[in-house]
Amino acid sequence: MSREERPGEIYLEFRPIGQQVKVTAIDAATGFEVSVFGPASAAQDDLKRIAVRKLRRRLEQEGLAAQNRPDPTLY
Repeated sequence: MSREERPGEIYLEFRPIGQQVKVTAIDAATGFEVSVFGPASAAQDDLKRIAVRKLRRRLEQEGLAAQNRPDPTLY
């Protein structure tokens, strides 16, 4: 069963590594991905927000932000 990606859809992966958490954000449309690290004690929403912001910045730098307008309801 497959489904179509929606513009702005972002996949998130949280992976604990010792006392830290690695958060990877992947843009579904382009396949670009970025990673951030934070303390394991940090709120998951804060780490998610940082990763998504970093991914959006990367898409802007690549000139892809206009065609992949992020849907604020998707994470």
